Amino acid sequence: MTGITWEDPYCGEGNNCFRIGTDADGNAYIAVAGQEERHLTDSRDALRALIREIKAGKADHLL
Repeated sequence: MTGITWEDPYCGEGNNCFRIGTDADGNAYIAVAGQEERHLTDSRDALRALIREIKAGKADHLL
């Protein structure tokens, strides 16, 4: 994964671990830890919006 800087994995209680990454072109990435080659890509702004919504509890029904 050249060009992507991955953060440390985030692991919920008993759930899969996810990693968030960014690159120099302003893209953001999210992947299951250990499967970074199968990532989703979007803008950093879209990733920020996703994280804000998750923190606000708007994805709790998916868990």
